[in-house]
Amino acid sequence: MAKLIYHIAVTVDHFIADIDGKADDSIFLYSGDHVTDFLEDVKAYDAVLMGGKTYEYGFQFGLKPGEPSAFKDLKHYIFSSSMQFKSNEKVELVKGDAVDFVKNLIEKELGKLWLCGGGMLAGSLLNERLIDQVVLKVNPVMIGEGLPLFGEVKPHIKLELTDLKHFDNGVIKPTYNVNYS
Repeated sequence: MAKLIYHIAVTVDHFIADIDGKADDSIFLYSGDHVTDFLEDVKAYDAVLMGGKTYEYGFQFGLKPGEPSAFKDLKHYIFSSSMQFKSNEKVELVKGDAVDFVKNLIEKELGKLWLCGGGMLAGSLLNERLIDQVVLKVNPVMIGEGLPLFGEVKPHIKLELTDLKHFDNGVIKPTYNVNYS
């Protein structure tokens, strides 16, 4: 069985982007030793899962539908009911029920699956108790409103802190195991 890890950048007030879906350097820090740490973490993942809006965010940087994001070595699973492109060996478009698809993926795969974005997707997977671990790159900024970490889901779940890193630029990275019991 695979382990599903929600590894994402957030503001101190737990938004993954502003209200318009923007997650640029006006919100998040894209330089510093936390970036090196993040790139090392990514090497441990076997596949990346993301919602359609997270995937589309890369289009402004030249990414085309059906192409893998910056993490080209990882198999990509893109969850969107509106997006149109042909799946290939590196990028699979999932139009059906995301929860059922992820349940099956967890059961048949080994290793670590990286849920990198889509607050709504994360919320639906958390509701179904599919997320095993949460890794937050907490940026030292509050934006007041934006796209919430778990979409509209307001979870009441116990977390076990397993690691905490502090970086010189103010980013902190707590790692939590999710305890559904």
